Amino acid sequence: MIQIRDLLLRHGERALFNEISTMIGPHDRMGLVGVNGSGKSTFLKVLTGEVEFDAGEIEKADYVTIGYLPQDGISSHGRSLYEEVESAFEDVLTLQAKIDAASEKMYELDPEEEEYYELIDMIGEWELQLEDHEPEKMKSRIERILMGLGFSKKDFSRDTGEFSGGWQMRIALAKLLLKTPMLLLLDEPTNHLDILSQHWLEGFLANYHGALMVISHDRAFLDAITNKTFELKMGRLNVYPGNYSYFDKASAERIEASRKAAANQKKEIARQKELINRFRSNVKKAGMVQSRLKQLDKIDLIEPEREEKKIFFRFPEPPPASHKVVDLKAIHKAYGEIKVFNGLDLHLDRGDRIAVVGVNGAGKSTLARLIAGVEKPDAGERDTGVNTVMGYFAQHQAEELDPKKTVLEEVEDAAEGFQESNPRAALGALLFSGDDQKKPVSVLSGGERNRVALAKMLMRPANCIILDEPTNHLDIRSKQVLQEAISLFKGTVILVSHDRSFLDPVVNKVLEVRPDGTRMLTCNVTEYIERIEKEAAEG
Repeated sequence: MIQIRDLLLRHGERALFNEISTMIGPHDRMGLVGVNGSGKSTFLKVLTGEVEFDAGEIEKADYVTIGYLPQDGISSHGRSLYEEVESAFEDVLTLQAKIDAASEKMYELDPEEEEYYELIDMIGEWELQLEDHEPEKMKSRIERILMGLGFSKKDFSRDTGEFSGGWQMRIALAKLLLKTPMLLLLDEPTNHLDILSQHWLEGFLANYHGALMVISHDRAFLDAITNKTFELKMGRLNVYPGNYSYFDKASAERIEASRKAAANQKKEIARQKELINRFRSNVKKAGMVQSRLKQLDKIDLIEPEREEKKIFFRFPEPPPASHKVVDLKAIHKAYGEIKVFNGLDLHLDRGDRIAVVGVNGAGKSTLARLIAGVEKPDAGERDTGVNTVMGYFAQHQAEELDPKKTVLEEVEDAAEGFQESNPRAALGALLFSGDDQKKPVSVLSGGERNRVALAKMLMRPANCIILDEPTNHLDIRSKQVLQEAISLFKGTVILVSHDRSFLDPVVNKVLEVRPDGTRMLTCNVTEYIERIEKEAAEG
């Protein structure tokens, strides 16, 4: 369907893509992975034509349609939600022309060629889409997708301009799913979804008839929907025939095999050189020496595959804690006419490890701020344990860094009054080298800002840590390191996140926040989703 040959793209002296080649088939389901800065989003933009490359070629038939969802930056207004997503069907009117063109092309192809059978598949898909254009089918598809992504029927008549940035991305995703392009490119599609909407999207994409390529830092999401993994690493593209878990194991085996091969070759070269040196002055062995020298000259040295640096992260040793961590009693909180909590009661004990989940807008971040004490309730009481020391990482904390300060200055300010803290060492552990620590905050990427905010949190020992979406902008391996740090932390943990592969190993309770109240369940997030599905099935 799409052939990529010797693609070269440079950023200054660095080759972001160093003559990479691959093929994308009509039913490939690809996860695109790599550390932050490896070029994942750029690769998608190259495929859409938004970014030009320096050399190489991308060969794509005219009838191949591509749909692209960027990470952010999409907004709409002036039409109702329903009218906006209904506009996705405008492209359907061109389907009959595509079917006719593809049918004509089939006469020119050899029935033995793979492209011949690809065209048959595509024509079948397009004909199904034409059937779906019938008014009743179209209406049910729009409603199913909008409600699956978390919209309610009362939202359908609202102007799209009323929706916030996260909901705007859901609108864009709904339109894209309705268009059913032959290749769906999704850049972090779950960033703006709650756990239940994400679970619905997994099911939808698992049954998607076309090809898809997904950038995601959610391991469970990638495992559920992909069967091939493209890894961008130091300018190369490595292709693995499996989902993320397969890739994780296979890439580790590949690196180990590369190291062993390099070590064995080094030993063999040393052995040959020893023989050459031993017999160099022996006339009778001159032929053997010359032969070995020629062999050494012809050897292609094996370069052991390098692993990219990953972050090292540990929370400071927590101060001794009392059994009671915090009590919220009869909490009321509203923003204007929007009531978030109306008489909320919540009790947290030492050792609780809680995932806070719920639909977007239900009040998860508000609850985190109330527990942390950084926001006051309109009514009610917050009572902390005698020895409770809070550490709080806000969802937008990385955006609140002072752009005029350097990385080091920002973290040093957080360490003031804590003599045992070591800002330089903490930043070094989070991959900020000496020169990087002198960078102004204003030039940092989203991922770098997140790591600075985490470094600030390291400066102050706490026995209750509250983390609101701490994994945004962290790659999968960095998330695994943070996950390990949380597992080793001996205090109380409250996590607001929609990443169940991150949450499952580190939580023992789920706090569900709903518009009509809250409930605490003793389970992990996967078990919570199973419970929700069972409750829905039972009516």
